[in-house]
Amino acid sequence: MSIAIVWFRHDLRLADNAALHRACSEHAGVVPLYVHAPQEEGDWSPGAASRWWLHHALQALDGALQQHHGSLHIREGESLQVLLDVVKESGADAVYWNRLYEPAAIARDMHIKAALRERGVAVHSFGSALWQEPWQLATQEGQPYRVFTPFWRKLRTLIDEAEPLPVPSSLHVAPVKRGLKLANLGLLPTIPWDKGMQEAWTPGEQGAHAMLELFADDAVGDYAAARDVPARHGTSRLSPHLHFGEITPRQIHHELAALLRTRSAKHRPDIEPYLRELGWREFAHHLLYHFPKTPTENFNPRFAGFPWACDDDAQLRRWQQGRTGIPLVDAGMRELWHTGWMHNRVRMIVASFLTKNLRLHWHHGARWFWDTLVDADLANNTLGWQWVAGCGADAAPYFRIFNPVSQAQKFDPKAIYLRRWLPELAASSDALVHEPWKDATLLKRSGYPLPMVDLGESRHAALAAYQVARG
Repeated sequence: MSIAIVWFRHDLRLADNAALHRACSEHAGVVPLYVHAPQEEGDWSPGAASRWWLHHALQALDGALQQHHGSLHIREGESLQVLLDVVKESGADAVYWNRLYEPAAIARDMHIKAALRERGVAVHSFGSALWQEPWQLATQEGQPYRVFTPFWRKLRTLIDEAEPLPVPSSLHVAPVKRGLKLANLGLLPTIPWDKGMQEAWTPGEQGAHAMLELFADDAVGDYAAARDVPARHGTSRLSPHLHFGEITPRQIHHELAALLRTRSAKHRPDIEPYLRELGWREFAHHLLYHFPKTPTENFNPRFAGFPWACDDDAQLRRWQQGRTGIPLVDAGMRELWHTGWMHNRVRMIVASFLTKNLRLHWHHGARWFWDTLVDADLANNTLGWQWVAGCGADAAPYFRIFNPVSQAQKFDPKAIYLRRWLPELAASSDALVHEPWKDATLLKRSGYPLPMVDLGESRHAALAAYQVARG
């Protein structure tokens, strides 16, 4: 009987899984394999929140496989050696996987592909996470895109309406030597701090499609405006499911269109604004592939000499803990700590505060997000932080400095979001929740801190630093 190994990584689903579909169509049995090798991800091994999600996503994938009379085979160690061991134990003559796009993963996979083929093992890799592979899009001059709008115009013409691949009907799991139990990987926290994430999320393929259905039922109709309102469930919240490959852009596009076709044409919302956001995710992967040093280096070399403030652990800790004295910043950071997620507009505001009002290097923020976000994705995280800091591709100008007070007054005028995450201010008037420092008695009674910086003065200091960097 012909056996193939399907190496699962960030594609933790059975449907629309190109590697699994092809392996099942060409072999009598498959070995679904997950190899835990965080050391192979270089400086970007998964953070604590990502490990929490990974545990539950693997658990969900194993449950889905059990419905096909199989299970997920789990190993830990160096990936090439594990694959060779499982090839020997199972008698497999081929290995299938879906591609990853992080620099360390690309280098690792190229090495493994060559080593397996040298030993007579067939290797097949597929694009399964993006609409288009990063190397498939180029400008008229044959160069990588550096600006999003022309990138999206090109990508949008290439998005087809093909139906996603179903769960393979011929999914037969081959027997193999017993692997590790999921608990042996130690992905969950030893001290339980994950209650908020348990309440907020359902990792796994089913959870992803349930979230998509919720989005289609409610938020998609008002997405263009509601996506900026942090108190509403106005965004898709599919980012962690996309990162772990529990759902694909093609599935989202196809299912969203199908769900909305049940509505009358008059009341059918325009999904283009949301598809554009998925395009931004593709742009992030395009940039990371073509500019692999950007997780640690400024995309714009002019920022190499930017006068960042000296590292200040106390200031950084107050930002991390949501104790800056600026309500919208603190609400966002507390939401992040509790749920492993933060509303996208608030992400921009807390990042602007760190890199401009505090003038701390964007690396500090990128690292904190990497450890605390359930959707921590190297491409998106890098693009997002460099965009806000003003040193990235298609970046917001450095002199665009978000004012967290006016932003809160505009997008959370009734302070619903602020009250949710700042209970010590909840009984105050809307005006005081937005600017609690205007009432010394409130601060004393609530224990809420004074602002750690003056927003106006720190803005002027940031602009002055930018002028120095420009020369």
